[in-house]
Amino acid sequence: MNVTLDRIDNVNGVITLSIEEKDYQEKVKKELKQIGMKHPLPGFRPGHVPASLLQKKYGKDVLVEIVNREIYDNLVNYIQENKLNILGEPIISNAEEVNFDTMKDFSFKFEVGFAPEVSLKLDNTVTVPYYNIEVDQKMVDQQNEMLCKRFGKQVKGEQVDATALVKGSMVELDENGAVKENGLNVESTIVAPQYFKSEDEKAKFADKKLGDEIVFNPWATCEGNLGELSSMMNVDREQADIKSDFKLTVNEILVNQPAELNQELFDAVFGKDSCKNEEEYFAKLKEMIAGQLVNDSNFRFTVDAEKVLREQVGTLELPTEFLKKWLVRQDNKYTAENIDEEFTKMVPQLEWQLIKEQAAKQLDVKVNDDDLLADAKRIAYQQFAQYGMTNIPEDMIEKYAKDILENKEYRSQIVQQSVDNKLYAEIKNAVKLDEKTVNVDEFNALFAEK
Repeated sequence: MNVTLDRIDNVNGVITLSIEEKDYQEKVKKELKQIGMKHPLPGFRPGHVPASLLQKKYGKDVLVEIVNREIYDNLVNYIQENKLNILGEPIISNAEEVNFDTMKDFSFKFEVGFAPEVSLKLDNTVTVPYYNIEVDQKMVDQQNEMLCKRFGKQVKGEQVDATALVKGSMVELDENGAVKENGLNVESTIVAPQYFKSEDEKAKFADKKLGDEIVFNPWATCEGNLGELSSMMNVDREQADIKSDFKLTVNEILVNQPAELNQELFDAVFGKDSCKNEEEYFAKLKEMIAGQLVNDSNFRFTVDAEKVLREQVGTLELPTEFLKKWLVRQDNKYTAENIDEEFTKMVPQLEWQLIKEQAAKQLDVKVNDDDLLADAKRIAYQQFAQYGMTNIPEDMIEKYAKDILENKEYRSQIVQQSVDNKLYAEIKNAVKLDEKTVNVDEFNALFAEK
């Protein structure tokens, strides 16, 4: 088989594969013989079917299959052996010229689009801004207040506040506001106004006291969620789809009492004996906030690094028409009518992907199992932290992380995230950082800039 490449320009080319009868003839004979062994024709024993009959019945199908297989294998091998950096996949351009009924020698032409050369410099002559976010007292106080509430406890209260749970009994009302005859009577229920989806219904509970009666609509509080209604009304889901108003009599109010600044709170937040007094507690609190803000600083670095590298590289030459044609063939959401508009939207992302690939190549970025586990553990820490669980044992975090990686969908996402994390870390090490310290308002303002 003969394979040649004709480069049309920097990013477009045609690969031609020519196959003669002598290249495939023996493979066709062998395949027909195997068919005769496995699927003999009526009246013939396996292996004794005349070659002429096998050729007549199966010859063309076998020819097409083997020629296509040979063409595909040689096309892939040629691209790999010559390290051709192509975009998309090759597109056959002369299929209508190939006739398996009349031809014995075949020539297949494939259009290919090449990735452009990306000229990129990553060293200390390249400067990228890096913003360190200052931890102020307001942040520390807010974090402490949140933790005190999270690790507080429910106690009996006299008045409904924003965090209260309200216990009581309630009865169904008719359209005139009177107790409905044969209506639902709930002897004991508990409601949490802070989680109501309706602000109007939530407002009906504000500042209510023991013994007060409240007319409200349970259905409106949860937008008809049958699970929530059945729990509130103590009935099965099938009976819970009630849109009537109810009158609730307040029998007990439970409010959140924030945790005190003592050893019990210190241990709950940071682990037993991690800090012994308020000074150590607030120092660790500040350290924890600073650690969280590093993630924000690093994210901002990715934005600024992308901007700097894009400006350095400039506009990339792409095989535009080839890629449009390939996309239309690949996905039916792209058509001749919309491909110009859709492709224009894709260009920035495609250009940035090519720049990242070049950066990863230059910096020799590779991700291994340890990197994946480390990123999965970071995700695990973040998920536990959302629920106020900040002192989870390391072995539990590692087990949770490994469980995450066993999920194929999550693993694929983490692989991509790990590649990006490592790439940006290497870019950060390679370039010169223009470090600036800003407060949180100044940092947030950066994202409002065009």
